[in-house]
Amino acid sequence: MRSSVLRDPAFLRLWVGTTASGLATWSLPFLLGLAVLDRTLDGAGLGLALAARTVGFLAAVPVAGVLADRYSRRDVVGASSAAAAVASPLVAWGMGTSTALVVLAAAVVGAGQGACRPAFQALTAEVVAAEQRQTANAATTIAVRVSTLVGPSAAALAALVVDTRTLVACTGALWLVAALLPPRGAGRAERTEHVGFHREFAEGLGEARRHPWFVSGLGALTAVIATGYSATGVALPLVSRDRYDSEVVLAAATTAYTAGALVGAFLIARWRPAAPGRVALLGLAVYAVAPLALWLPVPAAVVVAAYAVTGVGIELFNVPWFTAVQREVEPRLLARVSSVDFLFSYGLAPLGLALIAPAMAGIGTGPVLAACAGVCLVAPLLALLAPGAARFATAR
Repeated sequence: MRSSVLRDPAFLRLWVGTTASGLATWSLPFLLGLAVLDRTLDGAGLGLALAARTVGFLAAVPVAGVLADRYSRRDVVGASSAAAAVASPLVAWGMGTSTALVVLAAAVVGAGQGACRPAFQALTAEVVAAEQRQTANAATTIAVRVSTLVGPSAAALAALVVDTRTLVACTGALWLVAALLPPRGAGRAERTEHVGFHREFAEGLGEARRHPWFVSGLGALTAVIATGYSATGVALPLVSRDRYDSEVVLAAATTAYTAGALVGAFLIARWRPAAPGRVALLGLAVYAVAPLALWLPVPAAVVVAAYAVTGVGIELFNVPWFTAVQREVEPRLLARVSSVDFLFSYGLAPLGLALIAPAMAGIGTGPVLAACAGVCLVAPLLALLAPGAARFATAR
């Protein structure tokens, strides 16, 4: 990985803050799951808390996009992370005593998560020079993937000596780091006149539509997350149990996916392909191998290998995608376009998760997985047909 950006104190502060927010985002659902195991929280409370967190996330994303373009991106990061920092101990306080408090606080945490995402993306473009952004984005995703890889084991070990409520409350400290540490961006004047939230968000939508590669790429990403990601999330535990009669396949495949994503992030941190959009969309199309491996009667090792390859492919997409958005979108509209990205790509994921299980029960796991594999393969290939898609660049 190129070292110059990693020696920049401003980027290091941003990197640590982004990593802290990513670790806190991952930690809450995992720790709530541990709380169910030790009976601090019941299953119904877990479901309501996770649903409230998702609703808060989706509600905050478009609002934060507008605010981060109106005002200082650093201030939006600070305020949203501070809200999550305050709400996290309230989640812990409500566990076992007040499900309503858990749900309400989880919604605030989710809103903090959703609000900081577009602001962090826009702040990266302010802090990091254009030629270093791909390395910077790769460094960020590497940190998040490492956290995801070692986090479950570390949390499980910590739960042996510290109760789950304390661990949940401690996620507030991570949000506090995310609130206080990132630096201010440089060179962007605040807007003094506002035309109303809806018109400003519509302006962001208009900017997004101005880039055909963005529209087609976002459509492909949304399709892959809503079908392939959702299907594999539901089907992998079932296939691990029913076909291989072991939880080992579930754990190994999940670990392989994260390890593959790390490999992909390290690769794209150094690689500068001539056609980054083509590489990215082909990497996204690789996601088709995961539902395909779950559908076909293959050895368990093939399923694990498929997840590793899928992890490589997803980071070959993610890093060039974020870098292109930061490069191509008009700077004053960057947070709004980033919010459109997160809103659509993540917004349909809950719907996909809700529909996949009934579809599998109604028409069978095999046909659903085959259809999802087809969507994951075809959608990115169709996206390549859009003008500018091969380079993730808009004609000037």
